[in-house]
Amino acid sequence: MRLEPFSQSEPLTIGVELELQLVNTHDYDLAPYAEDMLRLMGKIDLPGSVVPEMTSGMIEISTGVCHSWSEALGQLSQIRDALVKCADKLNIAVVGGGTHPFQQWHQRRIYDKPRFHELSALYGYLTKQFTIFGQHVHVGCPDADSALYTLHCMSRYIPHFIALAASSPYVQGHDTAFDSARLNSVFAFPLSGRAPCLLTWAEFEAYFEKMTRTGVVKSMKDFYWDIRPKPEYGTIEVRVFDTPLTVERAAALAGYVQSLAAWFQAEHPFTPTEDDYLVYSYNRFQACRFGLEAVYVDPPTGEHMPLREHMLSTMKQLAPYAEKCEATGALGLLQAEVNDNRNDARWLRERQGQERLLGEVIRQAASRFRGK
Repeated sequence: MRLEPFSQSEPLTIGVELELQLVNTHDYDLAPYAEDMLRLMGKIDLPGSVVPEMTSGMIEISTGVCHSWSEALGQLSQIRDALVKCADKLNIAVVGGGTHPFQQWHQRRIYDKPRFHELSALYGYLTKQFTIFGQHVHVGCPDADSALYTLHCMSRYIPHFIALAASSPYVQGHDTAFDSARLNSVFAFPLSGRAPCLLTWAEFEAYFEKMTRTGVVKSMKDFYWDIRPKPEYGTIEVRVFDTPLTVERAAALAGYVQSLAAWFQAEHPFTPTEDDYLVYSYNRFQACRFGLEAVYVDPPTGEHMPLREHMLSTMKQLAPYAEKCEATGALGLLQAEVNDNRNDARWLRERQGQERLLGEVIRQAASRFRGK
């Protein structure tokens, strides 16, 4: 099986996908209302799309192709408002966050779609445990080789993305001590983690042909990498973000990815090598475990530094590229959060510390998602 050609896309355009929780308004556990939500949302003319996810208490929304974080925010807000209205009709609520804090995976139902049933047959209980919620950000690349270069440059900043978006401290009623526990579930799947360090599309085509020849892989969807190329869109797709609690943060994160890509594609500031990945898993773990208080190991030098320090210096360096992308506001929002040492995981823990009831925390998170 041959890899499809890398499509043309407008460089530095962005698209955002959000996996969202559907919860009842009684105890705020997950509710199997995806089919009803899709039916109601299908009657509304909206940008992007709304589709089912693996289990029936989930739904995924996506923007169309956007040129700026503010355009993405406009589309996400429009879809969010429609979701809220439909959820109100069903007496349920929509919530962000990377995990539902107390849902029991064995109670989940696989959504009735052939691919989801195939995955369930293959992966068994892992499929229901995949009731986790992430944000994916696509960014346009001028050509296939540029896409791979951008992907591997972006890999150095995976800890930034994890810590900024972290919103999954609770799993099955327990504080995991992780800011992002969601990614631990992703790691259970084969072909997760990092992409192979290939810098030309010809090399990547040869790799894909070998993988499909083994029968392990049938399409690009079978790769659960942290970042993967999406040849049909002409993009790379960053997949490590927990779903934030607000669409504003989701759009700002897309603006950050766009600004980094603008820097990489304009300046080619460094040449990725296999050695960059020597510290990849350690940096990834640190960001998942400690969030903004993680330690970051610089790949080329091995220097250890606070992740927040590396993030702030990167944001300062990106300022001119963010301005060109109209993403200055996005970086400003995220920079303020880093300075205050705040992410959504901290917000959830603070609410739980006050309320001592995770159902009430989810009720407040649902209100926050509504923009209230």
